[in-house]
Amino acid sequence: MKNMTNNMMKVLVACCVALCLVGGHIAFADESIVIKGSTTVLPVAQVTAEAYMKAHPGVNISLSGGGSGNGIKALIDGSTDIATSSRNIKPKEAQLAQTKSVSPAPHRIAIDAIVPIVHPDNPVTDLSIEQLSLIYQGKIKNWKEVGGKDLKIVVVSRDTSSGTYEVWEEKILHKAKVTPRAQLQASNGAVIQTISRNRYAIGYIGLGYLNASVRALTVGGTEAAAATALSGAYPVARPLLMFTNGQPTGTVADFITFVVSKEGQGLVRKEGFVPLF
Repeated sequence: MKNMTNNMMKVLVACCVALCLVGGHIAFADESIVIKGSTTVLPVAQVTAEAYMKAHPGVNISLSGGGSGNGIKALIDGSTDIATSSRNIKPKEAQLAQTKSVSPAPHRIAIDAIVPIVHPDNPVTDLSIEQLSLIYQGKIKNWKEVGGKDLKIVVVSRDTSSGTYEVWEEKILHKAKVTPRAQLQASNGAVIQTISRNRYAIGYIGLGYLNASVRALTVGGTEAAAATALSGAYPVARPLLMFTNGQPTGTVADFITFVVSKEGQGLVRKEGFVPLF
């Protein structure tokens, strides 16, 4: 009788293992992941989440943007499992997290390049970091000052909750203030829409958002591309990150492992961003 009971237990365990493995993936039952944060990382999060949920029908992943700062804030207040960010965590955010007993752990999921863009009819093709800085500070006000037509420059920037803005502020403005005349936009898509409708405007977006409605400028003669971003030759490259509270476990850990896997990084490349390998 005892041997029969042991044999039945072994069969049950084998059945459980078989049910948990579907197509080589771990199948989690009725679990959910909440992801909040960067609008730049959003396309990567969306495409990998869709692929992951297809392979794991019992998992539901909810996504929202709002900016890197909002994602990190949500991680600290416990309203998200994963915070997506296009910048590193700030010291003041890390200090606040510590007071809440939260330990933000970064996970690199892709590389991005921030690309200055103009209307396709604009004849300017290249700007140096110094020229971009002076334009965004409002000290260069006319396109003729940088080899363009005699037209007033309309400066378009991301808002201050954006990780893209903060990297631009660090690498281009060197902490100088953006001109108060700048038009602030809440997303990469909004920047593209604004630039595509204004022949005088300049803006900046993540590489994965670039499309034919706008034209990318080179920076100091270097084109934003996968090779230049990975090598460091392009001066406005940055990692894209997912933050968790401590080292992830369970479904969250499995999802992040998928994002940085060969399959996940293939999806990163497909979305126009730079994979880690």
